[in-house]
Order: sequence, then structure tokens, then C-alpha cells
Amino acid sequence: MARVPKSWILLACIGLLALNLRGPFVAVAPVVDIMQADLGFSPVVLGLLTSIPVLCFALAAPLASLTARRFGAEFAVTLTILGVLAGVIVRSAGGPALVLVGTVMIGLAITIGNIGVPLIVRRDFSPRRQGTAMGVYTAALNIGSFLTSMVAAPLAELAGWQISLASVGILAVVAIIFWTLAVGARTAFVPSAEVVPGGQEHPAVKGSGWITAGLTAGFAGQAFSYYAVTAWLPSYLNDELDMTASAAGAGSSLFQIFAIVGGLGVPLATKYFSTTTTAVTLGVLWVAVPAGLMLAPQLWWLWSISGGIAQGGGITVIFIAIIKLARDQASAGRMSATVQGLGYCFAAVAPPLVGYVHNATGSWTPALLLILASTLTFFLSTTLSVRLVPKGR
Repeated sequence: MARVPKSWILLACIGLLALNLRGPFVAVAPVVDIMQADLGFSPVVLGLLTSIPVLCFALAAPLASLTARRFGAEFAVTLTILGVLAGVIVRSAGGPALVLVGTVMIGLAITIGNIGVPLIVRRDFSPRRQGTAMGVYTAALNIGSFLTSMVAAPLAELAGWQISLASVGILAVVAIIFWTLAVGARTAFVPSAEVVPGGQEHPAVKGSGWITAGLTAGFAGQAFSYYAVTAWLPSYLNDELDMTASAAGAGSSLFQIFAIVGGLGVPLATKYFSTTTTAVTLGVLWVAVPAGLMLAPQLWWLWSISGGIAQGGGITVIFIAIIKLARDQASAGRMSATVQGLGYCFAAVAPPLVGYVHNATGSWTPALLLILASTLTFFLSTTLSVRLVPKGR
């Protein structure tokens, strides 16, 4: 291990951590019918099992930012991993109350990680490697979601939903072991005595308040579009193209897996093109999803791939902008908390709102127009904000 560069070890740990930041709540959807039969949950409660973590992302973001600043980023990551592991265990322990309590624990823990990772990347990676680190983080988020969603249902059929949901904890165990080895037991488990700014210090960027507002609007458009498409694309394919449920589910997985291309492709693209050009490209790919589904639904696979690249790249380019535009470590934490906290508020309402519009009108067109508006919001707001990223950083 001594011969391995420290940045490589840290990058691997960030990837392992990211595997735990989406999979634990994505795992619920494939086994929801089994859970309903066993626990007697109403449809509203079943919806809460996937919306509670997103609500935590929104409501607990300021507290997560404070935790990272007050106790240190390394300890915040430890809290994230142990919190996810504890939540997974509680959620799988038995009755309905424990399922809901465990889900809240998972949501709060992941919120800390959402805020902490960009701070570590900003502090511990050189400017030319920060984009790559955030790309690996984003790609790993989607790899964790994809693997979990693929394994959850077959495992639940073999061993029950409790074992299926508990199996996600294996990734947390692996992550905490590697994290402890990477930063040391004392650093990982003992809070920092004081806040050390760290990271790259930049001059204040003119109009930083407007930049934060623009990135927040861009993240809101990104998050709304992602959760709306994730929730309703299988239903759309089933209704409009008469695809079976299994085929529609498999088809919509393209939207998830191609996010890896977007996450890893953005740092590479920004080496050869401006951040503005990259944001414009991602915006076009995002807009193509609802527009394409309305105009040429038979090409659904193309729009799924386009949206996958856009959603993986969109969150990456916004995080890169936060890291590079923030003046110091403290302002990066506040900016990240604002962008994610408000952005995830829109994400939480996306699935029920899109579903309501579809049911109220009896057509997918108004629902797709709503998603089109959110993708255009991402396009315009993100492009106008990231163009102010100074060259050479």
C-alpha cells in the first residue's frame, strides 16, 4: 500500500463510498410488492420508502454541511458509512416501524456523504484532478444503483426481502474497512478538534450569489428530471409501446447504466472543450429525452441513452463548478448545501407531480412537457452559471 499513490487510494475509497449512496434506497423498488404482501403497507407508505431519503437530502443538507465543517470531512464520511450500515440493519430487522426508522437513518447518513465528498475532493485533489475524482464519484453512484436494482429482486425471491435489503450492507462493510485503512483509525473515528479550511484558496468570484442561484436552479432541473424519468419511464414504455413490464424495466435500465458514460466523460470533455460547451452538450442531450419521447417514441432506446449520459454528466458538471468557483472550503460547503438542499426539494415532488399530471389528463404528453420544462431549466441555468468558471483552474 505504501507504494500506491495516496490520491489513488483516496479515489478508490470515494468510489467505494459512492456505491453506498444510492443503492440502499434504490433496492426497495424491485422488492416493493413482496414487502407490501408481507407488511401490509399502503401505496402511500410504499412511496415514502423511496421519497424519504430524497426529502432527507433536501431538509438535512444544512445540518450535513455543519457536521462536515464542525467534525471534519473524514469523520463525516465515517458517519455516512456507519449510518448507512446501521440504517440497513434496522430496516431489515422486522416490522413496519423499523422499516421506516431505518429508511430515515439511511437518508440522513447519505445526506452527510452528499455534502462531504465534494469537500474532500476540493481539499485533497489538485485542480486538474478534481474533475476526474467527481466523475468517478458520479459513475460509482450509478454503478451502485444499477447493481443493487439488478440483484435485489432475484435475491428476495430466494431468501426474502429482509435478506435482500440487508445484503446492501456488505458494500458498507467493505467501504468502512478501506476507509479506515486509507486515512487511519484515529482520523476516521475521532472528530477533528478544529475546522481546518484546507483546499485551494481562490479569489472571490464576482456575482457568486447569482452563480449559486443559477447552479441551484440547474441542479433542481437535473434532479427533477432524473427522478421523474426514473419513476415513470417503465410505465410510459408499457402504455405507449405495449412493452411488457420486464422489458420496460430492462429498457429503462439504459437510462441508469449510461450515466457512467456521462460521469466519466465530463472530466475528459472539459480537458478539450470549455465548461460552457460541455454544459450545452449535456443540456441538448437532456432536452432530447422528453422531446424525443413525444416526437419519436419508437426510438426510446436512443432517448434513454441520451438521458443517461445527460444525468450522469449533469450532476458532475455542477459539482465541478461548485468546487472550482467556491472561494474556500467553508464557502464550498455552504454552496453545496444550498444547491443540493433546494434542488432535492424539487426532486422529492417530481414522481408524484408527474404521476398526478398523467392521471389527471389521461395522456403522457402533458407529463412529458413538464419534464421538458425541467430539462430546459437545467440547460439554461447551468450553462449561464458554469461559463463563469475561471480558465486554468
